[in-house]
Amino acid sequence: MDIVCSDLEGIFTPEIWIKFAEITGIEELRLTTRDISDYDVLMKRRLAILDENHLKLDDIRTVIAKMEPLEGALEFLDWLRSIMQVIIVSDTYVEFAGPLMERLGRPTLFCNTLTVAADGSIGGYNLRQPDGKKKVALALKTLNYRVIAIGDSYNDITMLKAADHAILYCPPGNVKKEYTEFPTAINYAELKIQLLKIIRG
Repeated sequence: MDIVCSDLEGIFTPEIWIKFAEITGIEELRLTTRDISDYDVLMKRRLAILDENHLKLDDIRTVIAKMEPLEGALEFLDWLRSIMQVIIVSDTYVEFAGPLMERLGRPTLFCNTLTVAADGSIGGYNLRQPDGKKKVALALKTLNYRVIAIGDSYNDITMLKAADHAILYCPPGNVKKEYTEFPTAINYAELKIQLLKIIRG
């Protein structure tokens, strides 16, 4: 049995932090796991910036509430779910994800949580487990699934390597250049072709 483990942001939705950076005008918040491979370094800097600028969870949620999935994402996801099981495996947070999951038809989501103070300030983040994306792929393989992983950033690489098959979707040039072992798709039509090739063997 085949199952897809896919990243969320950059695959089905825009990058939340980039969108928030556009609204706030804080350029450094545009940095993502496409740019910085160490997730802890990235998140600690993001949280410091929020604190410095007195930005709280509701400020981010206001931006997320207006976001839509990428063009064609829902149609592609509906097609994919019609032929196999799909799990979204993301480094986003439960506190962020609700509106976007609703617009994508409520796919199964494995992600992380935030530590939020009574005043709405974000004090920290809590990984569901270290290297959680990789561990999802490995766990599903022990259940006798053939795992197909889809990602675009540095934080997806261990999941892609752990999967039986993997595809980079619209990766930035630096990631594509460093991980030439993975086939690449640059739109949903190409991604569909790559997936069907894997399924049909």
